Amino acid sequence: QVQLVESGGGLVEAGGSLRLSCAASGRTFSSYAMGWFRQAPGKERDFVAGITWGGRTCYDDSVKGRFTIFRDNGKTTVYLQMNSLKPEDTAVYYCAAKDAAYISPCYQRRDDYNYWGQGTQVTVSS
Repeated sequence: QVQLVESGGGLVEAGGSLRLSCAASGRTFSSYAMGWFRQAPGKERDFVAGITWGGRTCYDDSVKGRFTIFRDNGKTTVYLQMNSLKPEDTAVYYCAAKDAAYISPCYQRRDDYNYWGQGTQVTVSS
């Protein structure tokens, strides 16, 4: 079992930046693949970014070049640096974790992940 707690959300103007954090506790953090998803009102929960145990990353096309996912295994935390934010980035952002091997795909499907945080709200004003 792993527990995930997101933080860092808030209100920001278009063009601004935010950094989300996801603190993990429980089993060995480094053996998990991690991901960020987001859900806007009335919409599905969509993939944003993922990072493997080995550090390989993947992104949805809508955030490539603007968002960066990275992890600090010593702090058992995964981050999502969000730059050049747009109003359409407004959503609740969720952290997710999956038991994974060191060499594994960068998981992008919601059903791939075993554990979820409670979410943090990000609102981008125009």
